Amino acid sequence: MCAATTLFESAPYTFECVKNFKGGKAIFHNPSTPVKCGGAPHKIMYLATDYFRKHGVLPKADVQYWSGVGKLFAVPQYEKTLLEVVKRGNIKLNFMYNLTEIDGPNHVAKFVGFGENNKDQVEEVVFDMIHVTPPQSAPDFVRNSSLVNSAGWVEVDQGTLQHVRHANIFSLGDVAGLPISKTGAAIRKQAPVVVQNLLDVIAGRKPSATYLGYTSCPLVTGYGKLVLAEFDYNNTPMETFPFDQSKERWSMYQLKREVLPRMYWGAILKGLA
Repeated sequence: MCAATTLFESAPYTFECVKNFKGGKAIFHNPSTPVKCGGAPHKIMYLATDYFRKHGVLPKADVQYWSGVGKLFAVPQYEKTLLEVVKRGNIKLNFMYNLTEIDGPNHVAKFVGFGENNKDQVEEVVFDMIHVTPPQSAPDFVRNSSLVNSAGWVEVDQGTLQHVRHANIFSLGDVAGLPISKTGAAIRKQAPVVVQNLLDVIAGRKPSATYLGYTSCPLVTGYGKLVLAEFDYNNTPMETFPFDQSKERWSMYQLKREVLPRMYWGAILKGLA
C-alpha cells in the first residue's frame, strides 16, 4: 500500500508512491471543505496519470477520483477541458462522497455518500495507492470564536471584506468566509480592498473598495500542460491573457513553473504586485 496526503512534507513520498505504482487501483480524494486551491486535489491525479502513461502503467491502472463536491470544477469553460483530461486518463469520477475511514492494513477506504442520489450510501473501496486531501478549517482560535459563520469561517461581507457584525474587523485569506478557493491569487486581490476600506473606516467613511471574488487556479493537466483558470464569485472567467485560457498550453505551464514563483517571492510578498 502507498498512502499520501497533501502536506508539504509528504510531497517526496507522494512521488515515491507514484513511481512505485505498477498497476491496480489508485484513488485520489477531494474533501467537502474549502481547500487552498479547488483544483489541487486533482492536479496530482493528472500528473500521476500522465506519469503512469509515460511509463506504460496506465493500461494496468484503475484510477478513481472520490470527491466531496458535486462536480469536477465549478467553471464550465474550464471543466470541459478537464473532463477531456479525465477521459484521456480513463479516470472514474465519484461525486458527493465523504471519506470517513481508512483501514491501512487491509487497504480499504470507506466513503459515505451525502448527495440527493447517494445519501448514506456506503462504499468500501480496496486500493493499492491512495492520495488524501484532508478536510480543512480555520484555526481553532478563530473557529471557536464569536466572529465566525455556521461553517466556522470569519463572517465578512463578500464585497468589502468587513465583518457583518463588527464594523472594526476585516478578514481576508484563509480564514475569511468567502465562497471561493483560498488561493494566493485571491489574497493578492483582497489585500488592496482591505487596506482601502480600513483607511475609509478609520477616516469615518463607508468602505469604498469592492472585491469581486477574483481567484486563480493554475491547473496542471500533465507534464508540460496547464490550464490557467481565472474567475470571480459568479464563476465567470476573468482572464489575464488575450487567448482562450481553457485550453491546455505549454506556455502556461512555463508561467506556473518559472514565472509565478519569482513573482510570488519577489513581488507579491513585498507588496509590489
